[in-house]
Amino acid sequence: MQLVRVVIQAADPVTVAGLAALLSGQPGIEVVRPEQRQNADVVVVGTDRLTTVFSGLRRAAADFGTPVVLVIDDITEQELLVAIECRVVGVIPRGAATVERLIQGLRTAASGGGVLAPRLVGDLLKHVERLRREVLAPNGLDGMWLTPREVDVVRLIADGFDTAEIAEKLNYSDRTVKKILYAVTHRLGLRSRAHAVAYALRHGII
Repeated sequence: MQLVRVVIQAADPVTVAGLAALLSGQPGIEVVRPEQRQNADVVVVGTDRLTTVFSGLRRAAADFGTPVVLVIDDITEQELLVAIECRVVGVIPRGAATVERLIQGLRTAASGGGVLAPRLVGDLLKHVERLRREVLAPNGLDGMWLTPREVDVVRLIADGFDTAEIAEKLNYSDRTVKKILYAVTHRLGLRSRAHAVAYALRHGII
């Protein structure tokens, strides 16, 4: 089992203590001190609302680039897009943050994946539809700066499918899917799968 080193961050010490109690001693999870953040694989951030931690997330994204799993009471569609730009690759509702779900989210984030609740995926898709209707269509834009197969892969990532599932759906090998994703992130200067989805959504590609 691969060790995942986790830094805990929150707006208040009670939330820090609660997350530490959930994660400490869990197999394959090591909670490290904030001053060791440069050695962490994932940051887990607990908060009631995004505005409380937004400045810290933005600074950390610029300084460290470590993927973030956000445990939050609620988040709006627009806040989600902003959060993804700050390296948030997973959002877990606080009320649903069981030990099992939290650890699964941290492992997924550490391996380069993302975790979103179905409602949040729905919010992103609604945002896409509005963007197409209100911005792209009136200006005659088609968003085709990704190839058709790149669009297919990014769309399936946005729908929550992993590499193996995408390969099966598109009749590609796992290696081909990884190469397509690497081409997208490398060419556009993106940091992760979640960032690729956010980019595609913001530009109306999917």
